[in-house]
Amino acid sequence: MKEYSYTVIFEPLGEGGYQVIVPAIPEVVTYGRTLEEAKEMALDAIKCHIEGLVKAGEPVPKDIAVEPVTEKLKISLASGESV
Repeated sequence: MKEYSYTVIFEPLGEGGYQVIVPAIPEVVTYGRTLEEAKEMALDAIKCHIEGLVKAGEPVPKDIAVEPVTEKLKISLASGESV
């Protein structure tokens, strides 16, 4: 049995739950109401996608390691403007 490992991004959503993105496999995007459910959904979606690729004789993508990009932005408001 061959094993694969992929980087996944769990993005918290404002309305609750988590969107899951797999950078190496852009076709795989899923969602879970909880982090645990999102992980289960991601595992299932990735497995189904890879099984389809193998069955079709297509190459299985290699993982893409991504690092989050964070930056602080300074915002200036003209005097007299309220927030």
